[in-house]
Amino acid sequence: MGVCGTGMGSLAGMLKGSGYAVTGSDENVYPPMSDFLASCNIEIKNGYRAENLSPQPDLVVVGNTIRKINPEAQALAELGIPYVSFPQALGHYFLADKTSLVVTGTHGKTTTSSMLASLLHKTGSTPGFMIGGLVQAFGRNYNLGDSPYFVVEGDEYDTAFFDKGPKFLHYQPHIAIVTSIEFDHADIFADLEAIKDSFSRLMAIMEKDGCVVACFDSPVVKEITARAQCPVLSYGMDTGAEWSIENLEVKPGATSFDIMHKGRIYGTCKSPMPGRHNALNTLAVIAVLDRLGLDKEAIITGVASFEGVRRRQEVRGVVNNITVIDDFAHHPTAVRETLIALKQAYTGHRLVAVFEPRTNSSRRQIFQKDYVSAFDQADLVLVREPVPLPDFPADQLFSSKQLASDLKGRNIDARSFADTDEILAHLQSTLLPGDVVAILSNGGFDNIHSRLLDLLGK
Repeated sequence: MGVCGTGMGSLAGMLKGSGYAVTGSDENVYPPMSDFLASCNIEIKNGYRAENLSPQPDLVVVGNTIRKINPEAQALAELGIPYVSFPQALGHYFLADKTSLVVTGTHGKTTTSSMLASLLHKTGSTPGFMIGGLVQAFGRNYNLGDSPYFVVEGDEYDTAFFDKGPKFLHYQPHIAIVTSIEFDHADIFADLEAIKDSFSRLMAIMEKDGCVVACFDSPVVKEITARAQCPVLSYGMDTGAEWSIENLEVKPGATSFDIMHKGRIYGTCKSPMPGRHNALNTLAVIAVLDRLGLDKEAIITGVASFEGVRRRQEVRGVVNNITVIDDFAHHPTAVRETLIALKQAYTGHRLVAVFEPRTNSSRRQIFQKDYVSAFDQADLVLVREPVPLPDFPADQLFSSKQLASDLKGRNIDARSFADTDEILAHLQSTLLPGDVVAILSNGGFDNIHSRLLDLLGK
């Protein structure tokens, strides 16, 4: 149920590839997921209704978009058919006999887990994986794999309507990376303390012979991971961490740095992923691979050839010397780090940031002030007015107009727009050769990337 979600569709494909008969239902049946499921020969039933459960399946996997009042969920309960959540199914069918490598944290999960899966593949241990973004080395976001390892992007979001605990508690972690812990998901977490409680629960289930790889640049990560009953391997910019970075240099198309391990140089690394935050993500992966006993030279060579992940500082095209970049950043910290990285990578170029507040958190007033300093590296900021949250007080909603006004107070040229068409018209009239356009959203943003490239080519 909810088969057209990114994770649910991938799980359906994995189950089908494992030999199970699989059907699905959803009310949002459209490409590309509908095309993918059709290619897997998985029947999709459009809409939720009791009839979808006839003939009765042996098991139903319920996506976390499904609510208790859903008519198909109500029929499921009445019929007494066994059911599980997506994380439970992933854990039972694909993690039980594997060494589970779980990547968690507020930021960097998709990039870090994609790099971990890609480097395991490049070093000869092709893993299974389930990741929230399309891994360029594989052309998809999941893999069954035949090695002992399985890489999972571990989300702290709730599991299902019948299980409000974090998803990552079902992933049986042997090694867990914790990149960062900040307040997010304001729709389900009341405050940072609630987030910290989720990660504390993760630390409580860590195997004693496993380990946690933790970014000690974050005091909160340091605090929470101290509760683990297994070894904790620290990493960060601070030279006091077990794994650290020195001589960081960011240039267009490459970031280089020295890897330090326990105060001694481990090697020099060159990565195609720009920025300090991506260097830290890389360092976390290196720490895990070293822990697994992989060859040092193979690891460093693998980093240099990492193909990246869709929608993470992805160059969508260059037209008339104007570069259009797509990035998933939406939390204020992610926006800040992404723009810092791009400003360093494209020194001397005008950086234009186009932002769509789309998540449940970003459409609330809670991050209104935090966004003001997040755009300091941009020369021009264009912000779309968000779609209001239904049944939510108007005085507690995010205001793009207010953000633009506050940015002007910091001497940043900024404007708000009612819709995507207005943004495109403004970009078409103002962009110049040499400009770099960073489009920031966790959604499709009305296909703004392709539409902009088409306009620039006219």
